[in-house]
Amino acid sequence: MPGTDPVTSVIVSHAPLGGSPLSRAIQSRATPAEWRLRAPSDRAEWRAHLESVRGAAGSWLESMRAAFGPLAHTATRHRLADAAERGVVVTTGQQPGLFGGPAYTLTKALSALALADELTAAFGMPVAPVFWAATDDADWREASATHVVGRDGLQRLAMTGEPTDGIAMADVPLGDVRAQRAALRAACGSVADPMVLDLIDAAYVEGATVGSAYVTWLRSVLEPLGIAVLDASHPALRAALHAPACQALRDAATVEQALRQRTAAIEAAGFTPQVELVDGLSLVFETRDHVRTRVPVANAPQVADSASVGTLGANVLLRPVLERAVLPTVAYVAGPGELAYFAQATAVAQALGVAAPVAVPRWAADWREPHVARLMERLGVSDADLADPHLPETRLARAAMDRNIADALERLRVTLDAQVSALARAVGDDEALVPASVMEGLARDLTHKLDRVDRRLVAAVKRRELDMARDMAVVRAARHPGGSAPERVLSLVPTLARYGAAVLDVMRQAAAQHARALIAGGAAPSA
Repeated sequence: MPGTDPVTSVIVSHAPLGGSPLSRAIQSRATPAEWRLRAPSDRAEWRAHLESVRGAAGSWLESMRAAFGPLAHTATRHRLADAAERGVVVTTGQQPGLFGGPAYTLTKALSALALADELTAAFGMPVAPVFWAATDDADWREASATHVVGRDGLQRLAMTGEPTDGIAMADVPLGDVRAQRAALRAACGSVADPMVLDLIDAAYVEGATVGSAYVTWLRSVLEPLGIAVLDASHPALRAALHAPACQALRDAATVEQALRQRTAAIEAAGFTPQVELVDGLSLVFETRDHVRTRVPVANAPQVADSASVGTLGANVLLRPVLERAVLPTVAYVAGPGELAYFAQATAVAQALGVAAPVAVPRWAADWREPHVARLMERLGVSDADLADPHLPETRLARAAMDRNIADALERLRVTLDAQVSALARAVGDDEALVPASVMEGLARDLTHKLDRVDRRLVAAVKRRELDMARDMAVVRAARHPGGSAPERVLSLVPTLARYGAAVLDVMRQAAAQHARALIAGGAAPSA
């Protein structure tokens, strides 16, 4: 994707990957070895792993070429071909989100690219990054919306229409999203790189599906960087997955038993499994009339014998196993939730007697735009302050309160405290009048009423100070949206439009540090 001159004013840094206790335990290698296929821990192990995977999937590119699209960028096309001929791939993936979804869609892709680059440089083997666009996913809630920072804070952009149930995003019509595109442009403000928004406009057009728009946009952004995008719903890929999916159906009872045992072991160790098992259902979906349903274990072998090519798909526990069966994947770059999946997915691979996928933690990004940094400095607000949902606003409101009101409140507190204490001492000399608890209750009641008045005054100042409230809403949306890390909520599109696609180059350099740490020692910096 072409960009403007590099802009260094956007501060990019590492962020903690986070995740559930199970995910964090996997990241720190504190789980039993059989729960995961351990990633190589040094250069020698990486070299041996690369050699063991090379050529494992046979002539995979020939059979799946159409699922990668036209591969319009020569460098990406050649890199993929070289990996197919004598190398391996690093993969990652994500289900669709409106306008590309949260920023971590791109940071995952950059993580895969960085690891592929570093492996190629370290060992001289062709390694291609591949992004698995999960357009076969049916999660309408996630696919239909994205979030941006608007003038008044966090803004949700969402598609209209009725939620779909069990229908792959590849088959869900996008509909008219002109209003959402206009809202996205408005959130960008001053645009330095109009190409970023032009690519959105070219992909998210009426007549497209939710899945096809997502793939079109991903390819326009990722292929110029050297990342090939694989459409999970393409008939060529579904045909390649058919045989291993049928095997998973034939062995569905064995897989179910293995998953029960692994899930019980995870729970016995004090963790909550990432995926809740549903008794009696296999890990394979069958699509009929565009509706996906899980195949029951009881008749899974019969479905394996009768299912048409292209009608079978996998749930999250089977998907990485099927991917490893059709691609020479040396590593899957995973987010925190996906890492937790692998504690169960490896049991699936073992039950099927196939190679288990290796997962490594992705790079997690944090970025701060200059206007947000200036707002935080002017307001005197830090990232740590934002962890409290009210503290910064209350502090700022108190600072903005009329000094006469604040002084009067303080004098009233002091006077009440002194007079109630005096009354308590006087009554205390005559214990026959009232017990001491009565005086204590009086002090609490008066303090409570005064606190209520204080809060109402502060709330009134907050309402009056509209500019301050708006600025705080923008800061919260940019740095702590919905109480989460920015990359897990916000679209990166406005940042790219404001500062140019060169921001991706800065992120790529940071992701390269993460990749080098993975190769050198098997662990990456957490922040």
